[in-house]
Amino acid sequence: MSTKRVTRLGAAAAMVAAGALLFGPVGSAAAADEEVAAPATFTSAFTAMATPDMVVNADNVPTPGTAGAMGTFNYRINSDLEIVCYDITVTGITTPYQSPARTATHIHQGNAGSAGPPRLAFPNPVEQADGSFRSEGCMQAPFTTGVKDAATGADTGDGFSLKQIEADPAAFFTDTHTAANPAGAVRGQLVAVPVGGVETGAGGTAVADAAVDESGFPALPLAGGLALMAGVAVLVRRQAVAGK
Repeated sequence: MSTKRVTRLGAAAAMVAAGALLFGPVGSAAAADEEVAAPATFTSAFTAMATPDMVVNADNVPTPGTAGAMGTFNYRINSDLEIVCYDITVTGITTPYQSPARTATHIHQGNAGSAGPPRLAFPNPVEQADGSFRSEGCMQAPFTTGVKDAATGADTGDGFSLKQIEADPAAFFTDTHTAANPAGAVRGQLVAVPVGGVETGAGGTAVADAAVDESGFPALPLAGGLALMAGVAVLVRRQAVAGK
């Protein structure tokens, strides 16, 4: 084989290797629900204080979850990029998780007091040293849940857009499911909040000037965090009452 031929083959191999680094294996596409870095900006933010008394089963019958458990589910969305960042903390539950979906932690489409299909499936919260369970990160469309729509056979996340949450957040709830409480250990309806935090009425927001932790979510002092969560709990409770 000539030196010129070897040189050409080497150059071609280098181009293929560079392409694999930039675009992945030839013929492959981005994985569904791909974990990504947080975007520089967000178009909306939502929170939910999830409690066991909000859980209903598939027949819309109240089915209390894990007594004493509580979940704080925070979501930030950039719907232009179809990226959702999540910061989930749950306390008082007992694992293992259980769900027919690919994970047991979801955003479902459904009004307060009603069941509904999962649209987004998040990594299950992992137990921490203090006994709480935590999950955080960001993921990008296309979204999958692993659950098939009974009518169409399509994945219930297929074609879902985060713009649907932005258009009507009250029509969505978030939860996590365990073997002890398969209908849901805790559940809460989504409530829209300012991207910078909940308004305080004192010329700013509760988190506008707060430090930001490594996940990109504001790290509130204990007193401020409790005040913020108390305010959100009132919003969630009002919404739940209005939805019944």
